[in-house]
Amino acid sequence: MKKISQLPSWIKKRYSYNKTISSTTKTLEDLGVNTVCQNAHCPNIVECFSKKTATFMILGRVCTRNCAFCAVSKGAGEAVDVKEPHRLVAAANTLGLKHIVITSVTRDDLPDGGAVQFASCIREIRRQMHNTTTVEVLTPDFKGKIASIDMVTKSFPNIFNHNLETVSRLYPLVRPQADYLRSLSLLERVKMKGENIYTKSGIMVGLGESYTEVIRVMKDLINSGCDMLTIGQYLSPTSNHLPVKQYIEPAIFEEYRIAGHDLGFIHVASAPLVRSSYNASDFFME
Repeated sequence: MKKISQLPSWIKKRYSYNKTISSTTKTLEDLGVNTVCQNAHCPNIVECFSKKTATFMILGRVCTRNCAFCAVSKGAGEAVDVKEPHRLVAAANTLGLKHIVITSVTRDDLPDGGAVQFASCIREIRRQMHNTTTVEVLTPDFKGKIASIDMVTKSFPNIFNHNLETVSRLYPLVRPQADYLRSLSLLERVKMKGENIYTKSGIMVGLGESYTEVIRVMKDLINSGCDMLTIGQYLSPTSNHLPVKQYIEPAIFEEYRIAGHDLGFIHVASAPLVRSSYNASDFFME
């Protein structure tokens, strides 16, 4: 299919920069805290930084997998920084966050896949911030290792997120080192072991999937006990990444949102610029 170069009107956003954005950026830089907002070229970064909101990315800036959609750098994993949880909490305190979202690069080079660092961050948040915040983690699949999944679950995040990213048929193209059923199993394991933990997942559309395939993903997630779903438009970060096959119209996103609620999700965010952690605190506010 021909590559689409022109962005439709519903994708374009206009922002004006302000002092809050600069302040947020400086706080993160001064404390040496990475964000997925910056490293993954998120289209909502200006909006979120202007609200003093960011999604922390732990375990370095280099991912050991080579997913075809992602802008994060690929290569050998960096050394694990044991002081990172302390800096993360300092940043959360400075920004005044009430809902903290933590994600990471995939670390297939580590025996635990980075689970210890996730657990350390959650414990440090609980220790220093007590019950003043909610915590959401967005983890890799840990190669399906039960011990790693359970380690993060036992640290008791309020929300355990793991993205399917796309439909099963497109995994060899979009996520060649991942496995659709393995990701579903992770969510099922968290729901089985994590009492009172909400589970969450997200997908991108516009990669060549069909409407029916998206509904199938929703049903698979519901059958795995997933509580919450995000659906957003895939945007190719560079010419070296997968091209956009189709820009999905807002009306279709609304159909997906309604279908998700009808299937049983307790929260569905579906719109072109929705991302996994975009307005992530909305669920608790509701």
